[in-house]
Amino acid sequence: MKRIAIYPGTFDPITNGHIDVIERASRLFDKVIVTVAKNVAKTPLFTVEERIKMIKEVVKNFDNVEVDSFDGLLVDYAKMKNAVAIIRGLRAVSDFEYEFQMALMNRKICDITTVFLVPHEKYTYLNSTIVREIASFGGDVSNFVPKIVEKMLKEKFKQKRNMRRKA
Repeated sequence: MKRIAIYPGTFDPITNGHIDVIERASRLFDKVIVTVAKNVAKTPLFTVEERIKMIKEVVKNFDNVEVDSFDGLLVDYAKMKNAVAIIRGLRAVSDFEYEFQMALMNRKICDITTVFLVPHEKYTYLNSTIVREIASFGGDVSNFVPKIVEKMLKEKFKQKRNMRRKA
């Protein structure tokens, strides 16, 4: 029986920190499904399709990683995929309280294990919000994201600037 893990997130955009967690998870599980959450509470910069495209490109060299999206309860998705674990990255102690609460709730609902992975320390400060903000001001994000993500960020913010000029 394959040990399948789900790594959910909004990945708006995927960062080198996310990729580090994916790499670590891919060594622990037979299959890792990186899944883009369709979170109605957030207003993402990129569409679900754009995020999937970016993620597929950056994980293409991982033989045991696939990319998907889901809507609804994560535990329902995990059951549908026969997953044994949910992967969550922890950057700082401040992440832990929320993630711990969610892990306990998910376990109560469907008895699934949450595995917390800590990215390399060079990524502990990194998150998608910071990357988007730097990119929105034309800053260099090349140390924080893969080339395809950097390119798509530049294109997206160029489109936004052009739309504002036309308005």
